[in-house]
Amino acid sequence: QVQLVESGGGLVQAGGSLRLSCVASGSTFRVYHMGWLRQAPVKEREFVAATRWNGGSIHYADSVKGRFTISRDNAKNTVWLQMNSLKPEETAVYYCAAQYGISPAANKSEYDYWGQGTQVTVSS
Repeated sequence: QVQLVESGGGLVQAGGSLRLSCVASGSTFRVYHMGWLRQAPVKEREFVAATRWNGGSIHYADSVKGRFTISRDNAKNTVWLQMNSLKPEETAVYYCAAQYGISPAANKSEYDYWGQGTQVTVSS
């Protein structure tokens, strides 16, 4: 079992930046691939970014490439999502998720543990 707690969400103007954090507890963080996914109102939860357990094999959704950066520090049991040049359509609840498997997944159904989410609102 692993518990995940996100923070860092908030209200930002279009073009602005936010840095989300996710702290894990309860299990060995470093064995899990970690991902960020988001869900806007009346939309499906969608993949944003993921990183392998050792910080390698990083993947991004095409829509965020070049603007978002995922990183992790296993010594701190923490994964971050730096989001730059935010757009109003990226308003959503952002979730941190942990996956135990061969490689980081883009499919939300492959994640084993989820945080409660943090709201990101981008105003135009």
